[in-house]
Amino acid sequence: MLQIRPETAADVDAIGRITQQAFNGQPHSQQTEHLLIAALRTAGALSVSLVAEERGEIIGHIGFSEVLIGGEERAWFGLAPLSVAPARQRSGIGQALIAAGLARLDELGAQGCVVLGDPAYYRRFGFRPQPGLVLAGVPADYFMIHTTCVPCPQGSVSFHPAFALCG
Repeated sequence: MLQIRPETAADVDAIGRITQQAFNGQPHSQQTEHLLIAALRTAGALSVSLVAEERGEIIGHIGFSEVLIGGEERAWFGLAPLSVAPARQRSGIGQALIAAGLARLDELGAQGCVVLGDPAYYRRFGFRPQPGLVLAGVPADYFMIHTTCVPCPQGSVSFHPAFALCG
């Protein structure tokens, strides 16, 4: 039975391993996502970190960290990265992690969440492009938001500095 739960210190190595495996050979990856998670964790910036566990084995992970909009904190978060063990991809684990992560952000009072990713995948979860909310150098179709707030903030989004170091 699949269980989604917050990461513990005992999960750190498995999260790194799963993340490396999940992004290995991906064309839009620099193979540093596991380093990003570690850097965010070390900086205390991994706001939400959940694992998918089945029969005592970690098979997926999702992380969220706070983002700035126009240089200001606005209770918005970035989803990154999402990792599922290659043998378990396309079986609903990513979907379960996203749903649990977004629910946790709601509990924290988040105003919204951004993601840089495949529109065909993330639109299924309610993510959509938002004119006026941008990530420099990224096509608008691939930078999406998930929010219920109206009006939506406008401006340039910036992720934690760990993203620049690991990307």
